[in-house]
Amino acid sequence: MDWVKAGCVALVFMAGAAEAAKCGKTGGGFETWKKSFAAEAKANGVKPKAISALMSTSYSNGTIRADRGQHSFKLSLNAFMAKRGAAGIIARGRSLKKANAALFAALERRYGVPPGPLLAIWGMETGFGGFMGNQNTLSAVATLAYDCRRTAFFTEQLYAALKLVERGTISASSKGAMHGEVGQTQFLPKNILLFGADGDGNGGVNLNSKADALASTAKFLAGHGWSAGEGYQPGQGNFGAIQGWNSATVYQKAIAIMGKKIDGN
Repeated sequence: MDWVKAGCVALVFMAGAAEAAKCGKTGGGFETWKKSFAAEAKANGVKPKAISALMSTSYSNGTIRADRGQHSFKLSLNAFMAKRGAAGIIARGRSLKKANAALFAALERRYGVPPGPLLAIWGMETGFGGFMGNQNTLSAVATLAYDCRRTAFFTEQLYAALKLVERGTISASSKGAMHGEVGQTQFLPKNILLFGADGDGNGGVNLNSKADALASTAKFLAGHGWSAGEGYQPGQGNFGAIQGWNSATVYQKAIAIMGKKIDGN
């Protein structure tokens, strides 16, 4: 078989596999979808280790409930900040800024991002690493890739998660937040691939590590247009980078406000 014919056969197979992997609105079709998606992933070069991890996933009703129940983003800014414990985040953020002064200074030199917004995100996402989630990461991402609400977005996240399994960054048993975010500042799989950074100098990227998580967050903001020395309040140059982190307006404004108070300016 010549290369042109072989390529055509492969494309037909991949298209057929993708066609078979239909989204669903309940868990009833998940196992069938999973087999079809595994065939598609295999055709796209995903390695056996990652395919095996995919096949170990299960449909997560908890993830679906969380995806449908993000009501706090509809609150007013003051109510949102009160619900998320903004005063406590600011107070502890100031303390952690002093305790980790060398780390934050190194991150600002490297990425141009001051401590305030990094600490605000860290506090908002996991209470400074206090709770990083107990949902199986691959099951969460696979559930949302199968779900019809945001299939395309989470299909990309699932392929990224499988790549991370191949690299050994996550495993079939890794746990995190309900949407598949992992680590101290809650990175989705694709963002780990794009922005994961080694903050402690050990040669690897582990988002459960404080230094790596904060370095990755700073790298994310820099990658979304952060410019050293510019302001990050609404209407200022770096606010757009914060908008890249989370699409909810109240979240964006809360991070800007808390960051400014932590930075003391």
